[in-house]
Order: sequence, then structure tokens, then C-alpha cells
Amino acid sequence: MSHVRSATIHDLDALTELLDGYRQFYQQPSDRQAARDFLRQRFGQADSRIMVSEGEDGTLTGFVQLYPGVSTVGLNARWTLNDLFVRPACRENGTGRALMEAATRLAREHGVARLILMTQVDNERAQRLYESLGWQRNTAFYGYLLDVT
Repeated sequence: MSHVRSATIHDLDALTELLDGYRQFYQQPSDRQAARDFLRQRFGQADSRIMVSEGEDGTLTGFVQLYPGVSTVGLNARWTLNDLFVRPACRENGTGRALMEAATRLAREHGVARLILMTQVDNERAQRLYESLGWQRNTAFYGYLLDVT
């Protein structure tokens, strides 16, 4: 069983490994230093909420990262659940579900009206998890991307 808690700067080394694995899942090359720098920046700027799951031995088994935002139309806060990753060896034991439920509780505690996320069309495993937790697929809006670099 996983224990979920807020990440701290003391988790930087283990969280770096998880983030690097997450990026590789999305076909990005391994770059532990860049992942570490990115996380250090998140902690330093406090511009995201990161929660981690840890096994009974204290090893980090996964993480979820949320970015605060607002809705002009809704006149309220909403957070983007941008990242969810569970070590491959720790999947199928409820870790992803525990992280998602913890993210929902954290949002409620902070008065957040809505959580949003995007996932790849072919990531059916994640889609099943999200839908089993009551998330609804958005059919009212199209998503667009623009690379500006």
C-alpha cells in the first residue's frame, strides 16, 4: 500500500529519477540534470503542487504534479493535473489511483472548483483510471497547440 504526501526539496534526488522516467515514457531522451533543474525551479518558485507516493520502505513509487490556474468564465480557481507517473514495477497496485485521489482532496482543501488534464489518445490505461474516478472526457472543446520556439 502506498502512502501519499506532499513532496519536499528533500525528495529531489528520488523525484528526479521519477521525472526522468516520466519523460522517457513520453519518448523524451533521458536527462537527469535537466529534470533535477526543472524540479528545483518548481520548488524554488512554488508554482506547482507535487505529491509523491512512497512504499513501505520509504522508496518513492510515483508522483502527481498540479499547476494552479484560474477560469475567467467560471470566476474561480482550477488546477491542471499535468503529470502522473508510477514506476512500472509499482503499477496495478493502486498507486496511480491513490495519487489521483490525493490530488482531488488537495484541490478540495484549497477551494479549487475544477481539475483538468490531458492525456495521449492512445494512453488507454490512464483513461480507464481517470474515468473510473469520475473524470469526464471533454467533448465540448478542441485542444490546440502552438510551438513558439
